[in-house]
Parts: sequence; C-alpha cells; structure tokens
Amino acid sequence: MKKNTLQILTKRLTFLFFIGLSFTISAQQMPENNAKSDFWSRVQFGGGLGLGFGSGFTNISIAPSAIYNVNEYLAFGAGLQYSYLRQRDFYSSSQYGGSLIGLVNPIPEIQLSVELEQLRVNVNYEDTNFSDKFWNTGLFLGAGYRMENITIGARYNVLFNEDKNVYGDALMPFVRVYF
Repeated sequence: MKKNTLQILTKRLTFLFFIGLSFTISAQQMPENNAKSDFWSRVQFGGGLGLGFGSGFTNISIAPSAIYNVNEYLAFGAGLQYSYLRQRDFYSSSQYGGSLIGLVNPIPEIQLSVELEQLRVNVNYEDTNFSDKFWNTGLFLGAGYRMENITIGARYNVLFNEDKNVYGDALMPFVRVYF
C-alpha cells in the first residue's frame, strides 16, 4: 500500500473507532424506558428564618436553600439570603445575596462543608447621616455533627476582614436542616 492510502485508512479507522466509542458511552448513560429520572428524589430543601423584635429593635431574615445529593457522601447546593436589621434612631442595614455550598459526609455522623457566600450590604447610621454600601464575600470551611437531616457545627470564614464584614467574628456556629 502507498503511504497516502495507509494514512487515509488509519484516519478513517480512528474516526470510526471514536464514533463507535461515543455511541457505546451514550448507550450506557441512557435510562431504561421504564425508569424515571431520580433527580428530584435526590434534592432536599431547607434554609433559615429569623425574626427578632425588641424595644426599638427589629431583625428579619430569610435564607432558603436546596442541595442535590450526588450520593451518600457528597452534595452540592445553592441558597439565597435576605436580612433587615434596625435599631431605632441609630442604625439600619439590609443585606441580600446568594451562596454555593458543597457538603461531604465521610461517615454518616460527620459533615464537612465549604460555602462561598456573596452579600450586598447597605448600612445607614441615622445619628451621623453616614451610609456605606459594599459587597461582602465569605468563604466558610465548616464541620458538624449530623443526625439524619440536621447538622450542628461551626464554620470559619477564611476571607474574614474586620473592617468590611457583616459578621462580628470569623468563627460562627450553625444549625443546618434539609428536608
């Protein structure tokens, strides 16, 4: 055979091999006709609600979230957050944003987490007419004790900046619930 003919034949066989391989991979990923997608059976919803009132003090927060359980060890999710805080004649603040979370359960009782949070913060000090608006980014690494769908633990903000932060400390306790 000539060199050109051999090259053309090699290219054609390589092309057919990869086409056949892609059909094989696709066929293995397709569900059976009777099987329904189990996507929604792996999704859990949760979040937090907060409401506090006092003498001239108001604190309201809502933070819905959802996770997708890849398997019994790994889950990924997203959440939204809104908070309003006001101390009469002194201070008011609103915050809104979102977060992405990854959860790892090396054993059923232990949950490790990484969470990226982005919040828009609007602060007004009424007595000085000072206002500040900024974005606050948090990267939290956490660990907790898990009991079925409830986890109690602590998380640490590795991006904590004392001057521009909505939280008083880098270390924060949490309670996480998903249904």
